[in-house]
Amino acid sequence: MGHTATAEAGSGGLTATEHRLANGLRVVLSEDHLTPVAAVCLWYDVGSRHEVEGRTGLAHLFEHLMFQGSKQVHGNGHFELVQGAGGSLNGTTSFERTNYFETMPTHQLELALWLEADRMGSLLAALDDESMENQRDVVKNERRQRYDNVPYGTAFERLTALAYPEGHPYHHTPIGSMADLDAATLEDARSFFRTYYAPNNAVLSVVGDIDPRQTLAWIEKYFGSIPSHDGKLPPRDGALPEIIGDQLREVVEEEVPARALMAAYRLPHDGTRECDAADIALTVLGGGESSRLHNRLVRRDRTAVAAGFGLLRLAGAPSLGWLDVKTSGGVEVPEIEAAVDEELARFAAEGPTPEEMERAQAQLEREWLDRLGTVAGRADELCRYAVLFGDPQLALTAVNRVLDVTAEEVQAVAKARLRPDNRAVLVYEPVTTEQSDSDEEEGADQ
Repeated sequence: MGHTATAEAGSGGLTATEHRLANGLRVVLSEDHLTPVAAVCLWYDVGSRHEVEGRTGLAHLFEHLMFQGSKQVHGNGHFELVQGAGGSLNGTTSFERTNYFETMPTHQLELALWLEADRMGSLLAALDDESMENQRDVVKNERRQRYDNVPYGTAFERLTALAYPEGHPYHHTPIGSMADLDAATLEDARSFFRTYYAPNNAVLSVVGDIDPRQTLAWIEKYFGSIPSHDGKLPPRDGALPEIIGDQLREVVEEEVPARALMAAYRLPHDGTRECDAADIALTVLGGGESSRLHNRLVRRDRTAVAAGFGLLRLAGAPSLGWLDVKTSGGVEVPEIEAAVDEELARFAAEGPTPEEMERAQAQLEREWLDRLGTVAGRADELCRYAVLFGDPQLALTAVNRVLDVTAEEVQAVAKARLRPDNRAVLVYEPVTTEQSDSDEEEGADQ
């Protein structure tokens, strides 16, 4: 089954067609003959929010296992075949989804579709103790390199744990804990695959220099015989009060280059007009070198070397406004924090100027155009809106909703949400190597 969408106003002339196979796989196709390439993107509706206590990190671990071989493609064959054909590929895991994607020369599109179907339909045939141990070690090393052994590396994990209470599905990040990664068994992985890696839990988008009829025929040929699976439970409820109600705080003493103030503010869910208004507010306040916080802290006061404010959009839980300020010289964090609060209070009282609104909306529009301007970016956005909001067509007109937001709405969300009793705060205080060694020795003696 399928239908063709006509180009909507504000879509830049882009169109997408939607189809659904008998086994439940949703398919979205979008033609673009500008360059002879095609992007394949497959989103599975599974992320860290679907995990249970004691088994965190399974979604991310499985992202790696999907590149470890399947029934007809052994070992590292997926990478070798795609790259040998002149393509590129990868996969990522988030709170709310796991995705896999390839960009191929047009004449190699069928290969990419066959590879994705082969591992969706037959990965269990190749999943054994050896591949499990291999990828478990890879993920643990990734955790060390990206989180545990780099300056400020655990900030995201720490702030997430503060912002979402114990037991909340977003309390832990997709990387998982070392203990849980060690505890995961082969049967855990097999059960996870059977539950979530089914065609009726996925959206496949193909964008680029394609023949839609031929592409759909290939998809039916390779994916159509994969059975659906109905054992998936819905994710746990991620709803929370709009305001945290207190200022949660943690001080971290580590070997870092400079003091830092980081904070996460609880903001509206993605897909709402209020979330778009919050995006504009954070762009005015901390989106680049023309922002208020950069002008105040970096240029005027010279108390910081970097100051940014961005939005982590989430559909199944409150989004997070992410503040990150690195101090300069011997500046203390309380001085930075007072200046930040002063700027936020002024913004809540006065709202954005017309010039700031125009600049922020233009910046967000450019980012939207950048994403949809590449076949890979558009394929990803089509999957995102299909999985999280049920309608891939929303991806083509998302910027209209941002441009439609008023200055009054931006001011209102800032006044309601960007306040001290609605944030989790992380303060980094540098220590020297000698201090760290001394602390460890003292701890060992106790």
